Amino acid sequence: MRTALIIGQANAGKTLFLLNFARYLGLRRAEMTVQAVAGGSYARPCDLEADRPLLVGDEPHTTRCLQSLAVSLPARKRARAVRLTDSTGLLDGIDEDRQVRLAVAQTLRALRLADAVLHVIDADRVGRQGRSAIAEVERQVARYLPLRSPYAILANKMDLPAAARGLVTIRGTFRGRTVLPISALRQQGFREVRRFVARYL
Repeated sequence: MRTALIIGQANAGKTLFLLNFARYLGLRRAEMTVQAVAGGSYARPCDLEADRPLLVGDEPHTTRCLQSLAVSLPARKRARAVRLTDSTGLLDGIDEDRQVRLAVAQTLRALRLADAVLHVIDADRVGRQGRSAIAEVERQVARYLPLRSPYAILANKMDLPAAARGLVTIRGTFRGRTVLPISALRQQGFREVRRFVARYL
């Protein structure tokens, strides 16, 4: 099964995007595959609505390992199964928390294996803080990934006031890259994301 890896800084909206995009594609309940940073994996039942408060939080690094959902993408002849994989937030420098360090390293390893990458950026934060809100590691990822994997930037939180200004900054910073404006909360822009994923996976 081909994999689309979801990356971005902490609190960019990666996990909310995973859950709501899976719901947009018709899932309500599923098995979530969790890949422990120490090795090994396990599956656990997930109710995409009821479990959201457990998986999505305001604190940075709520997600501390890879976690995946298998979704079905409509196709002309028959639906295709694709794995959407959420990841730990990228950050510049070394975090003091060993678990976070291991989880970030796991995310960076997964980047080499992903069949496509969806890079979530908080457009509202960029609109308020400017280019400094975009981490250097994100710029490096954007330079490297299109050379080996289909890659799209999801400019998230377009429902918030400063996001339109942030979208202009994101497009200027990542010239030549695919930038899709979305709201993970309101499921806006998901049709374009579905088309991107269906095209490349």
